[in-house]
Amino acid sequence: MIELHLIGIGTGNPDHLTAQAVAAMNNADLILLPRKGAAKSDLIDLRRGICAAVLTAPVQVAEFDLPARSDDPAYLDAVHDWHDAIAATWCAQIAEHLPDGGRLAMLVWGDPSLYDSTLRIAERLKGAGLDVAVRVVPGITSIQALTAAHAIPLNRLAGSVTITTGRMLRERGWPEGAGTIVVMLDSGGAFEVLEPQGISIWWGAYLGMTHEALEQGALAEAGPRIAARRADLRARHGWIMDVYLMRKEQADGA
Repeated sequence: MIELHLIGIGTGNPDHLTAQAVAAMNNADLILLPRKGAAKSDLIDLRRGICAAVLTAPVQVAEFDLPARSDDPAYLDAVHDWHDAIAATWCAQIAEHLPDGGRLAMLVWGDPSLYDSTLRIAERLKGAGLDVAVRVVPGITSIQALTAAHAIPLNRLAGSVTITTGRMLRERGWPEGAGTIVVMLDSGGAFEVLEPQGISIWWGAYLGMTHEALEQGALAEAGPRIAARRADLRARHGWIMDVYLMRKEQADGA
């Protein structure tokens, strides 16, 4: 039996971990940390730093190379193949480090339930014949970190919120009937497809980290500023994690 704990770690700041997350890490027999190549070495360093900051028990920590996703234009097919490859890699790590079973922990950015596929990959372990019980430890999402950084509420009074992706925004534009939207997993500048009049944006990158970057304002003025700053940050760090919230003005101007 493998007891798989998927632990939300927020945006990489050890202060974002809950007491439940710290306990789950210290009760694990093994923590697996993925390496994503030299260009994203900061990501593995952040996970190492979290382990160094909170582990007080002699927990085994092992690192592995995460398979790369294909650039195949058939997006969903490429993602399914990628998830299969990751699941196979996890199986190999489990066979090497936990051959007799035990408690395995994986550190997941943000929260495992929101635009993250770790839970879907975990299901593949059962299909591979492993006896796996999945436990989820919720974490602070990038959306929470974004609204906190800007000191704004997520929703308008009695209003709804639509959460979408950069790819969906590019393909379909502003979601019908939405007043507030949050855009995640944007490879860059999806907001540029919108007519900016009457839209405000709140953007954040590396939220909760020492090099956190924030911008806000009317989309017409802030959009180009965000695009330029995002490109500069990505070139400087080799990777970027960002998220943004946009609102349309209401008829009364609010």
